[in-house]
Amino acid sequence: MASEAENRKSFAVQAGYCAAMDAPITARICTALGQGITRGSETGRRVLDWPGEPVADALVLRLVGGLHALHRRGVPELRRIFTGEETDLGRIGAALDAVLSAYDLPLMPWLYGPPQTNEAARSNGLVTGLLQLAQRYGPRFELLEIGSSAGLNLMLGRYRFDLGGVAIGPAESPLVLQPEWRGSPPPAAPVEIVSVRGVDIAPLDLTDDRDADRLQAYVWVDAVERQARLDTAIAMLRTDPVQLERGDAADWLEARLAEPQPAGVTRVLMHSVVWQYLRPEAQARIAARMEATGAAATPERPLGWVMMEPNRDLAAQEVRVRGWPGDTPMELVARTHAHGAWVEGLAPPYDSTPYVMRVA
Repeated sequence: MASEAENRKSFAVQAGYCAAMDAPITARICTALGQGITRGSETGRRVLDWPGEPVADALVLRLVGGLHALHRRGVPELRRIFTGEETDLGRIGAALDAVLSAYDLPLMPWLYGPPQTNEAARSNGLVTGLLQLAQRYGPRFELLEIGSSAGLNLMLGRYRFDLGGVAIGPAESPLVLQPEWRGSPPPAAPVEIVSVRGVDIAPLDLTDDRDADRLQAYVWVDAVERQARLDTAIAMLRTDPVQLERGDAADWLEARLAEPQPAGVTRVLMHSVVWQYLRPEAQARIAARMEATGAAATPERPLGWVMMEPNRDLAAQEVRVRGWPGDTPMELVARTHAHGAWVEGLAPPYDSTPYVMRVA
């Protein structure tokens, strides 16, 4: 169990990540909360007595999401804070602690589960990984995503990408993703998404206004461009819903891997910013099943694994790729901004150090 000091420190840690990602208002809110939160509310007591690892559990983002939702609903005590007009940390901390007491009932549920930080531009990193597999095995993919949240990455076949000059996806797409590209360009290989399915333990239904509002609340108030992108993606999903199921990631993946696989199609497990939320036993089951399935893969029915998961030391995400058949281990092929603003392509030889989530 973490101590109160450790739980308070997690607010400063998150503030650092926010500042590194050009979100000064949210960084200030995180800092002020860490300093000003008290045991005067049930929400405050729950935060200060958090039993888990607060950074890995994204404790601060859970609470900030709830406060942002209140701001979006027009709670007047939050207006000057979330617009950035109020900058004094002491006054912000006191005001936020008062809001926790006044709005305890609607805020407490935001602590019950991890944040839903689904972001369409995370597809930039995932597609960068898919291009590596397309170069090895061919263009056709069946995608299986765990931790799909609201399913925005399940639409990556509908987005238009410009990744370091490599164009992927339909030219007429209403959502064009063109991150700042750094480093080596990705392989210029064609990509065809044959099918895509996803699972989440608590998926959001973006055809429901309440779920859409919840996802929008997790977008930091500083991120105006990101909010506009989310609005476009929600409209796309409502026009053509995705195949997203509710379930346990390990159970679901084991069932999907047991299904017949079409010839000439690479079956790919993909996920982004989800590994940290899985129980260790679920991580072990998924890894073991992928290794076993990969051992039976053939050139006609390849298997791939594309992950985009955090390196907190670098305040960035790491894109790693593994493919079967083949003896090449999981390789680090790119780094990317957590919300897809930039991608840094790495050049071979790639780092094959096993992924370990690093917590500052």
